Amino acid sequence: MARTPDFFKNKTILITGAGSGIGRATANIFAREGANVICVDIDIVAAERTANQVIQMGSEAVYIQCDVTDRTQVERMISKALEQFEIINFELNSAGGAIARKPFLEITNELWEKTYALNVIGTFNTAQAIIPHMLNQKSGVIVNIASVAAKVGGAGNSIHYASSKGAVDTMTMGIAREFASQGIRCLSISPGVVDTAFHSETPHEVLQGYNSLTPMGRMADPEEIAETILFVCSDAAPYMTADTIYVSGGLR
Repeated sequence: MARTPDFFKNKTILITGAGSGIGRATANIFAREGANVICVDIDIVAAERTANQVIQMGSEAVYIQCDVTDRTQVERMISKALEQFEIINFELNSAGGAIARKPFLEITNELWEKTYALNVIGTFNTAQAIIPHMLNQKSGVIVNIASVAAKVGGAGNSIHYASSKGAVDTMTMGIAREFASQGIRCLSISPGVVDTAFHSETPHEVLQGYNSLTPMGRMADPEEIAETILFVCSDAAPYMTADTIYVSGGLR
């Protein structure tokens, strides 16, 4: 929680992947604190649904369709966002996924490239497009969603995904160190298994295996990840940057 009452009131967060899961949960939790929310998703209907939830909570929101793997779309999206809100204080890169789960010998070049495009290029595109704005205002926090998979390797069904999230962690560290002296912080959050649509197609026995490997014995709720994002963006964490924060129930 922020040290200053109403710290988030009238500040603005831009969220990619806002239409579901961690992105939607973060939108609602920032709205609870009085923040404006820019809801970005490739699924415009899902983005609108999240924006409506934010508005119902009494905060301002807009929704924008964007494929974060397309640099032209990302630049257009940032321009639209800045037309609505002159200052973007926080940016969450939560658009991502494994595309498909495959054992290592069945991962094709196409699947590898699509996974990297979504998780790595998408995060890169959005961060690079918004940083000049944050430099102008001499402040900003960028939070990237990584994964504990980068730590454990994704053996068996998601080495392509785990590798891409490892790249996100490395990018986060580089951005943080390059821009720390200019008022910008950058961190990554590495969830364990989260109860989202991402795992809706994961076989039950695989989920049971994940839970058995997790010391706390369960999946996380998206809101538990979102509360951590709120904390690292707050004035209670001004010295945190270049860090990867694990919210994984002890899974490593």
